[in-house]
Amino acid sequence: MTVFRCARCGARLSEDLTALAAVPAKPAHRHVGGEARRAPSTVPRGHYAVDPDPWGAPYLPLGGREGARPAGRQGLLVGGGSLTSAGPRNTVLVHPEDVMGLEPLPGGENGGGCCGPTGTEGPNRACSCGVRLATLSADCLGPYELHLDPVRVYAVGGAGPPPADVA
Repeated sequence: MTVFRCARCGARLSEDLTALAAVPAKPAHRHVGGEARRAPSTVPRGHYAVDPDPWGAPYLPLGGREGARPAGRQGLLVGGGSLTSAGPRNTVLVHPEDVMGLEPLPGGENGGGCCGPTGTEGPNRACSCGVRLATLSADCLGPYELHLDPVRVYAVGGAGPPPADVA
């Protein structure tokens, strides 16, 4: 079992989670109606996966970049498929309901979306100590998932010591 903590203050961020061997295939995304107004979570409750691919903001023109994939393959509606993610690699992908103590950024910063944050504008959740360390994607037009920044969080029980310094 693994617990994720804030690299700055050590606050516990997650429930006990079990690692998945790979990121699960994203559920089919389309406008989701009903009370929840969101797609099923990419990761089941009680689990996490490390996403080796770049994820989230910033985005760059797809152009002829070798190995680049359209951002839309992430389930995010970005640039009509003409952009690719240049965001961090190895984000920790978790079910949003397995994480506690994170707050939206003041004034809804980076939280744009129809029914919830799209996750396309960069980190939109912070630890109580103020570190911006997660990006929630919970809009009706995209995936329902939370990405923890691999530099601003660390794992206890599974993946080694915390990073030396976090600004």
